[in-house]
Amino acid sequence: MRNLSLLLLFLSITIATSALPAQDSTTPELDGRDGRELLLKNFRPQSKLKVKQTNLQRAKFPVVDVHTHFRHRFRHSPEQLDAYVALMDRNNIAACVSLDGQLGDDFREHAAYLWTKYPNRFLIFANIDWQGDGTENDPATWACHRDNFAERTVERLVEAKQLGASGLKVFKQLGLGYRNPDGSLIEIDDQRWDPIWKACGDLGLPVIIHTADPAAFFDDINEKNERWEELHRHPEWSFPADKFPSREHLLAARNRVIERHPKTAFIGAHVANNSEDLATVSEWLAAYPNLYVGFASRIGELGRQPYTARRFFLEHADRILFTTDGPWPETRVRLYWRFLETFDEYFPYAENEFPPQGFWNIYGIGLPDDVLQKIYHENAARLIPGLAGKLGSVISVEPQP
Repeated sequence: MRNLSLLLLFLSITIATSALPAQDSTTPELDGRDGRELLLKNFRPQSKLKVKQTNLQRAKFPVVDVHTHFRHRFRHSPEQLDAYVALMDRNNIAACVSLDGQLGDDFREHAAYLWTKYPNRFLIFANIDWQGDGTENDPATWACHRDNFAERTVERLVEAKQLGASGLKVFKQLGLGYRNPDGSLIEIDDQRWDPIWKACGDLGLPVIIHTADPAAFFDDINEKNERWEELHRHPEWSFPADKFPSREHLLAARNRVIERHPKTAFIGAHVANNSEDLATVSEWLAAYPNLYVGFASRIGELGRQPYTARRFFLEHADRILFTTDGPWPETRVRLYWRFLETFDEYFPYAENEFPPQGFWNIYGIGLPDDVLQKIYHENAARLIPGLAGKLGSVISVEPQP
């Protein structure tokens, strides 16, 4: 009987396979040519629009990039750092904030990398060491689950400030990755961490926090998902409902932390990770005077809704910080100037041949000079300790006409 079942299975597979079009080394790929079907991965549309193109070579006013990752991207390469400082000079970037400072000796190492040669061009945010000397795959051994973890972290943040730290960066793993001993995800608004958030306010250290991710990453990966091709390339970026909290749950938990600590300045990374719904972000900014937002890696979202985005930038000009998530190639950096300073239409938001985060182009929002100056550096100088002094020694270039 078992042999008969195997034979029937073999025959069914053979019949099904024979019904498929033959594919061999001589069969052309589905490239859309000569009547063939087109695979999405092969789609490279070239716009036929004839519209104004303003290829800006530098920002109109000096810029402070408040969201960069020099440890993560450059791995402490001196050559890459030198090359990027030259890029900063060409593009009128006065200073960058590296969010990879960590704590203790790791902070000292990163500070030596950035400050030995370029003391006035970089600031550093520290990070919380949730794991400590625990085992990565055994959360029960992690430092954050031991008594007095928050108090010990506060002591290390005091030390970090003495070493020159200007803030704290919290990564999205809080809420999406870090776990309790029982396997559940650590809640963002767990009251065990309240002493940390309070201490940041007492120390004058702003907290830039990445919570959740783009809305499409929490949807099913199917034909209706507008970022299907991106999630197909990176399935690990998907957060299905049967394994992760909802996006709304995560953002609400973050907002409760912001509300509980009104004396601590919070910067919502990536437009508070709700760039698809700027009306709601506006409500948050109205509700929480201690909330600011950056737009790192989100001009792709903002630039496809230029009217709404421009109104948002004008309304909240005092609460928006310039951020990129770089260091990026110069082509991508200059697209930020084009997005903010021009009314150009339908241009790419990244240098990649295939759009990396959404299959569309963007439009410029043409901000007025007073708003540009606030977003480029004035808001950051007011918010981030130590920045104003560094800018005073760097900014000497007159605004471009």
